Amino acid sequence: MAIDFGTEDTPPYGVVEQVSPLVRRVVARNPSKFTYHGTGTFLVGPPEGGRVAIIDAGPDDDDHVAAVLAAVQGQGGTHLLVTHTHPDHSPATAAVRAATGAATYGFGPHPEAAIRAHEDRKRRAIEAGDEPESEDGEGAGDLGFEPDHPVVDGVMIEGDGFTFECLHTPGHISNHVCFSFAEEQTLFSGDHVMGWSTSVIPAPDGDLNDYLDNLRRLVERDEVRYRPTHGPSITDPVPYVEALVAHREERERQIVAALADGPRTIASLVAEMYSHVHEDLHKAAGASVYAHLLALQRADRATVEGDPGPKSEWGLT
Repeated sequence: MAIDFGTEDTPPYGVVEQVSPLVRRVVARNPSKFTYHGTGTFLVGPPEGGRVAIIDAGPDDDDHVAAVLAAVQGQGGTHLLVTHTHPDHSPATAAVRAATGAATYGFGPHPEAAIRAHEDRKRRAIEAGDEPESEDGEGAGDLGFEPDHPVVDGVMIEGDGFTFECLHTPGHISNHVCFSFAEEQTLFSGDHVMGWSTSVIPAPDGDLNDYLDNLRRLVERDEVRYRPTHGPSITDPVPYVEALVAHREERERQIVAALADGPRTIASLVAEMYSHVHEDLHKAAGASVYAHLLALQRADRATVEGDPGPKSEWGLT
């Protein structure tokens, strides 16, 4: 099943866009291979009068913080909702909280496993003579975030004209939360579901089994639109989510078939499975294959010799 990815023109950075009767968006100027055109901070509530909730305040960028604060001037914010603690999502929360007095809501601080994995990748890159990943990449994290109100699956958040249900959706990262906005049957999906691309699963804190389980949960829900933090909204979400699941299941079948002939390294699997893809993208492909292999290992379907490093050989159980 093909994934019907969406696109959108580069948005006007720092400008408030009214995207629905109760939702506005301000996009940060932080385009990258992880963020598409940039981080979209959502303001939820009446555009005039009343107070608003702010979802994913964004990166540590003075211009973006100023744009968000200007957008809520005269209204103020009462709630700061954080989908997760990657550095393109939550670092601006501290400045917006200080200016507005809004309380913060999120699953918890940046996971220890993600911190250790990021440091290990930096060490391996330095040892190999490569450039370490950028600090704004998916492996880095906002180590300063600590929610005023930790949330778990099913918690309800109510404010001035808005009601959210929290969905704990580990997979992309273990502290990821989506927020279902009842008044418009809209899911603010963070990086769990994005319209322009599949989500990166930075193992080992990122867990492909969790990711797929939490995608399958969404198929049974009744939201009619998703608003990811990056890129365009998704207006027919159930078939789209089903296509994401099918894509990952097909990739798993490819890996299992390749391992059936004997143990393989990640590099050899990437060279075979992504031969049609430019070599510049093979590093990212290797991260995806590693996430699949680790998911197979956690399901007791694959084994690895020693620590799961770049030269390790993986085989079927």
